[in-house]
Amino acid sequence: MDIRDPHLWKQAKARAGFKMHLRTYLFVNGVLWLIWLVISLVFQEKWGNYPWPIWATLGWGIGLISHYFSVYHGFNEKSLAEREYERLKRTHGL
Repeated sequence: MDIRDPHLWKQAKARAGFKMHLRTYLFVNGVLWLIWLVISLVFQEKWGNYPWPIWATLGWGIGLISHYFSVYHGFNEKSLAEREYERLKRTHGL
């Protein structure tokens, strides 16, 4: 029987969650840009000039970047608190 390390299992689930988030982001934004392209080709003068999907791409992209850093670089409150606690322990000789 394979015994999982709880910390590694949590990290693996977080990374898998990020990858699913990235795939969803790419798919949905690809569809939005495709819709914009079709609309711009069909209705050139009315709606095609303004690239409206940019707002979804940028807004969601900010959230995706935040998700990436929290998963792959540990920039979340719990990990920062744990690192600070370990630093304080070393400083106080504990």
